[in-house]
Amino acid sequence: MDQAQPVGRIDVISDAICPWCYIGKRQLERAFDLLASKHCAVTVAWHPFQLNPEMPPEGVERKQYRIAKFGSLERSQQLDQRITETAATVGLEFHLDRITRTPNTVNAHRLIRLAGQKGVQDAVVEALFEGYFCNGADIGDSQILATIGAEGGLDRDEVLTMLAGDAGRKEVLAGDQMARNAGIQGVPSFALQGHVLFSGAVPAEEMAQAFTRAWEILKNRAA
Repeated sequence: MDQAQPVGRIDVISDAICPWCYIGKRQLERAFDLLASKHCAVTVAWHPFQLNPEMPPEGVERKQYRIAKFGSLERSQQLDQRITETAATVGLEFHLDRITRTPNTVNAHRLIRLAGQKGVQDAVVEALFEGYFCNGADIGDSQILATIGAEGGLDRDEVLTMLAGDAGRKEVLAGDQMARNAGIQGVPSFALQGHVLFSGAVPAEEMAQAFTRAWEILKNRAA
């Protein structure tokens, strides 16, 4: 059997409250399956981006926030319905009506960073997305983040200790600024070997093609 050939590291710049990032994660997983069928191996790392960098630490009530942002409750509900229908096409069951607060996501990103250090980043990212979009969890709450972290394979007490201090905060904010300095204005954005390739929850087939083309270009440059 042919050995898998490395395609390199795929970096995903995302926010835990971005529905398109969860949809993009499913498309990315399907792209991985396509790459595996071609005997290509990939690794993935998740990096921070704040959609609402000015959000107060305690977050805000979602309904009023969405009305202020989109002009009316009706418009907000229309957008939620569109996103819910799109999510369903990749097997996700969103329940956005369960979300009561729009959180500040710095602590969620700190949790993702810790998960990366412990080797369970994908599982924790999945648990965060599922908790927020499917269950309406307030992922700005430290106790809820600790529960989500435990679901993803982290030690609950370690998560609480980390969140009670400042560990990772500086790095998360620096990562967010680095993404902006690189010209990233929206998420999800995907990079290969540090080169930003595209943004958006594009279909898996397009993702796989973009990754393989980029890898061939990078490989030829290095030759």
